[in-house]
Amino acid sequence: MKRTLFLSLVSAGAVLYIQPMIAQSQGGMPAGQTPSTFPGRTAPGQTPGINNPTAPNNTMTAKVDDKKFARDAAVDGLIEVELCKLASQKASRDDIKQFAQNIVDDYTKANDQLKEAAGKDNIPIPDSLDSKHQSRVHKLSKLSGENFDKAFVKDQVKDYEAEVIDYDHEVQGGKDPDVQVFASNMLPTIKQHLEAARNLNKSEKNTAAKQTKGE
Repeated sequence: MKRTLFLSLVSAGAVLYIQPMIAQSQGGMPAGQTPSTFPGRTAPGQTPGINNPTAPNNTMTAKVDDKKFARDAAVDGLIEVELCKLASQKASRDDIKQFAQNIVDDYTKANDQLKEAAGKDNIPIPDSLDSKHQSRVHKLSKLSGENFDKAFVKDQVKDYEAEVIDYDHEVQGGKDPDVQVFASNMLPTIKQHLEAARNLNKSEKNTAAKQTKGE
């Protein structure tokens, strides 16, 4: 009787040990292990690389606040118009003046489009610069000649690099359809502005290098 009971217990233990191994070898997983904790697998409803950090191409989508983006984009547009109006008058180079005028034209139109898009969802956006941002314009207005050109172009590159990131986040993760469409339509233009600003910055550095060498 004792021998029979002992053999039964051994057999039951062997079955419990072997079953998880068979399930795993057939593409399943051990009992009690969920898809989200099993290496290389994604549970239903999860996105590879986001919900499952072990999945390939692990990229996190930044959280987007549509209202904050709209407000920030409005301020960016307003300050670009003011800075570039100043540059169209004070820049010593014709290519910088032309660049600045193009920015004024593009952002004047974009600011109206953003105001319309935000208004559809009652998102309040500023229509004038606060003292903090106005001080940037005032600071730049004190410069002239090559010093003005250098500072203006450098600031433009920095501004557009930041804007490309912000607009891209809105396009990828925005929830407000009107604001998201605005960002999607404007992003290619901002990328063009960034490329143009980088070219101007490169030209400015080349000019400065030649003057240093006395050419």
